[in-house]
Amino acid sequence: MLLLVFLISIAILLLCIIKLKLNPFVALLVCAYGTGLMALATYAGGSAPENFSSIADVTACVTSNFGSTLGSIGIVTGLGVMLGMFMYESGGIDNIVDKVLKAVGPKRSQYAVSVAGFITGIPVFGDVVYIMFAPMLRVLSRKTGYSMAAYGCAISVATTCTFALVLPTAPPLAVAAAMDINVGIFFFYALIAAFVGMFFGGIVYGGIVNKQDQKAGKKWDFSDLDAELAENAAKASAKPKMGAGMAMSILLVPILLILMGSFSAFLLPAGSGLLKILAFLGDKNVAMTIGVLYGAFISRPHLNRSITEIMTEGADKVGLILLITGAGGAYGGVLKACGIANVITDGLQGFHMPILIMCFAIAQVLRIATGSTTVALTTTAAIVSTAAAASGVSPILCAIAVCAGGIGLSLPNDSGFWAISRFFHLNEVDTIRGWTLGGFVAGVSILIFACVLSLFQGFLPGLI
Repeated sequence: MLLLVFLISIAILLLCIIKLKLNPFVALLVCAYGTGLMALATYAGGSAPENFSSIADVTACVTSNFGSTLGSIGIVTGLGVMLGMFMYESGGIDNIVDKVLKAVGPKRSQYAVSVAGFITGIPVFGDVVYIMFAPMLRVLSRKTGYSMAAYGCAISVATTCTFALVLPTAPPLAVAAAMDINVGIFFFYALIAAFVGMFFGGIVYGGIVNKQDQKAGKKWDFSDLDAELAENAAKASAKPKMGAGMAMSILLVPILLILMGSFSAFLLPAGSGLLKILAFLGDKNVAMTIGVLYGAFISRPHLNRSITEIMTEGADKVGLILLITGAGGAYGGVLKACGIANVITDGLQGFHMPILIMCFAIAQVLRIATGSTTVALTTTAAIVSTAAAASGVSPILCAIAVCAGGIGLSLPNDSGFWAISRFFHLNEVDTIRGWTLGGFVAGVSILIFACVLSLFQGFLPGLI
């Protein structure tokens, strides 16, 4: 009966998002409350789970899980947006891209595009990356003849891999919080996993798309490109852009602090003063605060607006993201509290499905159904957290498998699908060829990578 409740709740979520066009934040809250009430009805006269036996328990569950989700990711996400804006507003992102492109040359431009998207996708949100890259990639395509669908594949897969896996973006932070894992160790392995996904989904599969288009003699329309470039030139800053190395340092300062704080426990004696200092500096909130202060200081000579204006705009941008992530955590919390999560995991385990594949499969189904990586990851993490902890497989690898399931098979119910189509001037078929399937290849590649790591988890640091 609880499985039926879950299927109904997913149907309601799809109806709210796709048909009624409700904001995902509102849709998730509707489903959280509705699922809780339906679950209570199934327990009428029976044995309800502890702390989930009345309407008051439903509202308390939604509120507490919403708050706990935001408490674990809110500070880092807000600071991460500000950090990315300093890199963007100072022109540092542009110089990073230019350096990467010049390093490999036009004949290997797909490698440069993927790497540049991978780097910029960590601090900068997807749509901004697409806006930044679109004119440059269209110029490259016109010069080199390389397929725009393949370029779209390279940049979108790379950016989404970092969005789904790499701190300080909200989805992997929410997954880490729900599964109670060390953020620094998770970041280390997730970063490598994201690179694997980028390579196979963006570069290898993107190369296949390019060969198909070259063989078919496919042509692309660049008739509006000159006007678009002129408009961007008119908006260019009069101040000198920040160098690529300095821009990268804004990103690396908090990352290195977090890694030192996480891995120092394996290298230093317990209770030592240095270990305590590194643990403090490596706390994700402290490290990101230091990173933002450092970024504000070194980017100041390159900014056309005040630091306060940029920070305020960053805070405004992150608001809706946090609301959606918090609501996803609340929905997942209800599924867990009312027993639906156990029913789903027990049912899948009845098919003797390995835990990593189960984590991937649930996230992938929710990704297809809702069109949202954030919703899929926050919900799946709540569903599988208990089973993952008891599976004998490292929770770090289970979290990576969950994140892998949130990548790819993006359909027209996903706003990102249309952003990629619009900015790169691709029709629906080419968007599916480049992004939808490319993302799926990336997700499966990451899942395979996690499965390989699980064979050696007894020897790799932090995975036991």
